[in-house]
Amino acid sequence: QVQLVESGGGLVQAGDSLRLSCTASTGSFSTYAVGWFRQAPGKTREFVAGISWDGAATTYAESVKGRFTISRENAKNTAWLQMNSLKREDTAIYSCAGALTTKRGMGPFAAIYDYDAWGQGTQVTISS
Repeated sequence: QVQLVESGGGLVQAGDSLRLSCTASTGSFSTYAVGWFRQAPGKTREFVAGISWDGAATTYAESVKGRFTISRENAKNTAWLQMNSLKREDTAIYSCAGALTTKRGMGPFAAIYDYDAWGQGTQVTISS
């Protein structure tokens, strides 16, 4: 099973940008669709963005459409989440997840239960 590691979180001001990375340290990254989720304090984990195994298809939560972009490069075993025009309500722990295509399909997926592997998460904090 793939092991995923997130990086790129931090503290920024509202309106700024951040780019999160999700890198597979083991496993075959190209056999997984990838998703980004986030969990704010006191709230349940929510879907942010998803991308198919080959990068051909993407899907986004309404709250981030037009501001966030998910992408991937299988040769680098990495997926990214480019976050622009950040708002205070984007503050959360962001986690990437992998959905095995041989089990789930090509993706992208928006449901938590479609994902088989999860990273530890990276904190994103937006100040006003």
